[in-house]
Amino acid sequence: MTREEKAQVIASIAEQLREYPHFYITDISGLNADKTAQLRRQCYEKDVQLVVVKNTLFTKALEEVGGDHVAELVKVLEGSTSIMFTHVNKVPAVLIEEFRKKNDRPILKAAFVEESVYVGDAMLDTLKAIKTKDELVGDIVMLLQSPAKNVVSALQGAAGHKIGGIVKALEERTA
Repeated sequence: MTREEKAQVIASIAEQLREYPHFYITDISGLNADKTAQLRRQCYEKDVQLVVVKNTLFTKALEEVGGDHVAELVKVLEGSTSIMFTHVNKVPAVLIEEFRKKNDRPILKAAFVEESVYVGDAMLDTLKAIKTKDELVGDIVMLLQSPAKNVVSALQGAAGHKIGGIVKALEERTA
């Protein structure tokens, strides 16, 4: 690979690092061509971009993009490395777990999710439990609706009749 080609690969990876807010560093070595094709197909269906990279080129791309997380991520770059880029934080974790029901790979080396670094395959369950932005917004809406629903149901029930009677009595007193 020439210097120009390496520079293009580094620039391409750096652009993906800027474009996607979350990425998983995995090891898919040992998967045969058929299994790799299945994994790529599943990634495509879930809008996850799977890219096999050379560790040195990925390191240079990480350094080009910068950030506090670079040193932690560079430590895990040994052996075969592939990157799963995603816009939705936990999709690759769920995909990896589902794929490993029938295969022993991919192995999670590290992940950069929600501006935090998760190192090691043991973090897969933690990553699956992270809520997406839409789930968090839904939780907040539910929390905000709950007190309002309680007030409305109280007003519609027996307490509502009592409050209505009290308001009516107060109106009659002032008149």
